[in-house]
Amino acid sequence: MTAPESLPIPPGTLGRRQFLQAAAAAPLVLPASVLGRGEQAPPSERIILGGIGVGNRGRGVLDWMMREPDVLFVADCDLNRKRALDVKKMVDAKYKNDKCALYGNIHEFLETRHDIDAVLSATGDRWHALAAILAMRAGKDVYSEKPSCMTIAEGQAVVETAKRYARVYQSGLQRLSEEKFVFIIEMARTGRLGKVHTARAHIAPWDAAEMRHDWLKAEPEPPKEEVDWDAWLGPCPWREYNSKYVWGGWRGFYDFHTSAIGEWGAHTFAQAQAGLDMLHTSPVEYKYVPDPTGHGMVTTFANGVNMTLSRGNEYWKGSCGMRFEGTEGWLAMADGYKTPEASSPDLLKPYDEVIQQYKARTGRALNHVRNFFDCIKSRRPTVANPEVMYHSMTTVHAANICMWLKRDMKFDPVKAEFLNDPEANRLRSRAMREPWII
Repeated sequence: MTAPESLPIPPGTLGRRQFLQAAAAAPLVLPASVLGRGEQAPPSERIILGGIGVGNRGRGVLDWMMREPDVLFVADCDLNRKRALDVKKMVDAKYKNDKCALYGNIHEFLETRHDIDAVLSATGDRWHALAAILAMRAGKDVYSEKPSCMTIAEGQAVVETAKRYARVYQSGLQRLSEEKFVFIIEMARTGRLGKVHTARAHIAPWDAAEMRHDWLKAEPEPPKEEVDWDAWLGPCPWREYNSKYVWGGWRGFYDFHTSAIGEWGAHTFAQAQAGLDMLHTSPVEYKYVPDPTGHGMVTTFANGVNMTLSRGNEYWKGSCGMRFEGTEGWLAMADGYKTPEASSPDLLKPYDEVIQQYKARTGRALNHVRNFFDCIKSRRPTVANPEVMYHSMTTVHAANICMWLKRDMKFDPVKAEFLNDPEANRLRSRAMREPWII
């Protein structure tokens, strides 16, 4: 494939890898930015960042990342020319230059940009795992938007790749780093709610668990330099081009999406599992519900604690809600809350204490992208590391499979297989279209 624009490494983008080599030739009088006295960190401390498929959500994350003084974004890879130009405009405006390079071929991008330390991957669902794996194989650390894998097998492959190549990985589960969510997670995890018997996790209030298996009417393909349709499909089965897919209309289709359950469950299952201290595993039982969305499904962990899927606002008001119920009361949180909801005001009194204890225990910044960048430097696991992503996304996929086959399921999280159910086990992976294979 031909890149829409492929530029050499821009001048002025020295990273940690090149700084020592360049230092010998540095002038005796150094500008303040090189010494770290300007808005940016000195080059030896900078993290050089690139992007893959940075669309609407991705630009929000990129803006967040570029606020960090030790981060420099230098290049974006996107097979959609218009989106790539939007990113370039945004980045060049931030840095007041025209140096953001664009690429249309992910292999060229990863193989030639040796200066890049890490990538932000914000593609559609179908590309998340594959893009992360290719980037980690190329020696890059990865921040991947959610849902970070399309199948249980893809999640396993992300974990294995991160281990093999010693890469830092962060899934975009930002509420694991947001203070108010962290508070109720820690209240549940540390026993301040008594014995927790139920967690409730929000699933998206649109679409359903059962996704579409048809496809949109064919339209003429645009020139490859505008949208590379073959690469856009990536590992998915071949489908005729339709412009709606390219601009977000892929949601709700089995080939491209992880359903209403995966849309928000990618966030809320990890949040619930964190509060239950179950980030190292997944539920062992999934109870089918005759509701097309999955609303009301009860999943049960090996210790008998339940996590229930909830679609509406019965237990919270806002998006990506979560609630923990214990013998000493309950706490709930969703986007937009000034303070968590509680069954008793007394449960909110230890707020500052709980947050300070969390910071002391973990050493983590309550800023999801900062946690990623700190871990790039320390090589410590991120808060949403590959194992956290894998186990929570395995819960998503097992719940989907339960809904698709319309029967109760028993699951072994250690073996990552359904018990006595070959049909369910076949759905743990999907065929990947060559050459877009792991």
